[in-house]
Amino acid sequence: MSQTRKQNSSNGETKPRTSFVNKFFRGSKLTSSKTGSRKETNDIETTDFQPSNDAKETTTLDTVAMLPLLPDLETLDISWNDFVGGTLRSITQQMHLVSKLKILRLGSCRLTTDDVRALGEALEAIPELEELSLSWNSRVGGNLPLILQKFQKGSRIHTLELVDCDLTSEDGTFVGDLLPMMQNLEVLDLSINRNIGASLNSIAQGLRSTSNLKVLKLHSCGLSQDSVRLLDAAFRYLCELKNLDLSCNKELGGGFEDSSAQLAALEHLEVLDLHQCSLTAADVASLTQVIPLLSRLQELDLSANRKMGSSSENLLSRLRFLPALRSLLVNGCALESETFTALAEASTYLPALEMVDLSWNKCVGGNLKLLLEMLKFLTALRVLRLSSCALVTEDVALLASVIQAGHLAKLQKLDLSYNDSICDAGWAIFCQNVGFLKELSELDISLRPSTSRDCGRWFRHLLHAVAKLSKITEIGLKRWILPTSQEEELEHFQQDHRGSIHFDLGEGQ
Repeated sequence: MSQTRKQNSSNGETKPRTSFVNKFFRGSKLTSSKTGSRKETNDIETTDFQPSNDAKETTTLDTVAMLPLLPDLETLDISWNDFVGGTLRSITQQMHLVSKLKILRLGSCRLTTDDVRALGEALEAIPELEELSLSWNSRVGGNLPLILQKFQKGSRIHTLELVDCDLTSEDGTFVGDLLPMMQNLEVLDLSINRNIGASLNSIAQGLRSTSNLKVLKLHSCGLSQDSVRLLDAAFRYLCELKNLDLSCNKELGGGFEDSSAQLAALEHLEVLDLHQCSLTAADVASLTQVIPLLSRLQELDLSANRKMGSSSENLLSRLRFLPALRSLLVNGCALESETFTALAEASTYLPALEMVDLSWNKCVGGNLKLLLEMLKFLTALRVLRLSSCALVTEDVALLASVIQAGHLAKLQKLDLSYNDSICDAGWAIFCQNVGFLKELSELDISLRPSTSRDCGRWFRHLLHAVAKLSKITEIGLKRWILPTSQEEELEHFQQDHRGSIHFDLGEGQ
């Protein structure tokens, strides 16, 4: 489900009833198990439909009218629809007719307190429910017991998503008490509920009863140093955990110093996200002993932890013990030359790496040759981000040579933006060789917001190169100024390629 609401599809006009029904079915997802083939016609997903006030009642009635016709319904997704708010009771009153429902998604529906109460009453009628998503409904906060209090021990729920629901500390305590009833739980997402940090003791106690849990997301939940200790005690019971997200908890810094030992017990962990957690040097030292033991780790995000820059040499060096690592994000970590060197050396032992983000680390500038030696071994690399790395002309010239040698043959996204020290000659060399990146779909060489420059003759080389790239769709050129002659060249190029490539020149061009 996308977290970004699309533009309102209703212009406020009232259309005939049949139009609403047709619109409803085109965008909806109701999955019925009645036919073994599960044809597309049985899939209805009413996402992103906000009818006018006059049509609100009609649309809800359409929804209600369909439920008796689908007794084998398994999936009902009416997320991102404002029309649901205030009218859910009329839908939940029909829930007994779809008692085989397994998936119910009501994200961003502007649910009211009465909607919340009605949903709680209806859940008894759908005992086979396995997935419940109520994310982005602020009225869930303070009212969570009204929804979930009738869950019984042995509940079939394996996915519970309550992102940005304005949950209170009391709600957090309730979740902790409820977790022992949900022994089949595999996915728990409580992200962006900053008040539940105060009740993490209860949640951590409850987690000890969820041995099947595979995904735990506590992004931006107001966690503290003490929260790490509480979670660490629970980790020994979460042997199946594959995805752990503790990101954007800025008070977490310092908590790993004495409380990270049990993290090593998560032997199946594949994703660890600790970005923007204000990690300290002591945290990094502690994690250095643990992270290399997570042999199945595939994605590691340590970005936006600026205090780890000078203390992460040993940690980055020991990443060589993670052969399955596919994604490494250390952007905005204030890395220093020694730590960058350690990373470059370790990366030669990481053949599975597909994504590397070193953006906003100034030490890369003038030292890219270290990274380029690494790139020769990263044959699977698909995404490389070097934004605002203080790159110089020599760096992009070396990058061009690596591209020409075919070492980045699978690269799909390349970000070199905000590197304003590269002269026109450097960009010319780079643009002459970018055509060798046959899989490239996105390229960004935009300038910083505070600067602007005239495009040099390299722009013609760029057009000539991308004309050979069949998969390129996006080129970032913000704040590069095109003279009239180059604007005409670009216009002719777009006509020849039917506008299949978007050149983002920013505002004013």
